Amino acid sequence: MSVSVLLLRGINVGGRNALPMAELRVLLEGLGAEDIATYIQSGNAVFRGEVTAESVADGIEAAKGFRPQALVMSRDRLAKVMAANPFPEEGAADGKSVHVWFFEGNPKALEDETLALATPSERVEVTGEAGYLHAPDGIGRSKLAATLEKALGVPSTARNWRTVMAIAKLVEERR
Repeated sequence: MSVSVLLLRGINVGGRNALPMAELRVLLEGLGAEDIATYIQSGNAVFRGEVTAESVADGIEAAKGFRPQALVMSRDRLAKVMAANPFPEEGAADGKSVHVWFFEGNPKALEDETLALATPSERVEVTGEAGYLHAPDGIGRSKLAATLEKALGVPSTARNWRTVMAIAKLVEERR
């Protein structure tokens, strides 16, 4: 049975769209997932089974009354995104200054006016699988980070490198 990663966007933020991870695990079990593990409260899960993003979003909407953006990817895709990180040293240093935008579909190339929002210390790269932002002054201060999804033109959800590494560890434990 294959191992998959689920990333939810916009849950448990500012007291809105509350979804305890215990409830997410129960929902995933109901969809046929097995060997489920979650990481922190922002909607990260790893499981065995064939569960789709649409079925997760449908289930949450039916149970909780809101529909989060959901992305389900294979362990291979996660490994590919991690291997393509153009800022590995920065990610290894603190885990918080490098962020990865996971998306589906083909992103647009970043235009010069979007790139101009970057501070002198920020660097960004986009591949066909993910967008990477090194923001050493913090993601909350980054004007580029605030506009990146819109600029890419595809729905996405971001995670810091520390979270990506923790998710990868959960995947590895399910080999």
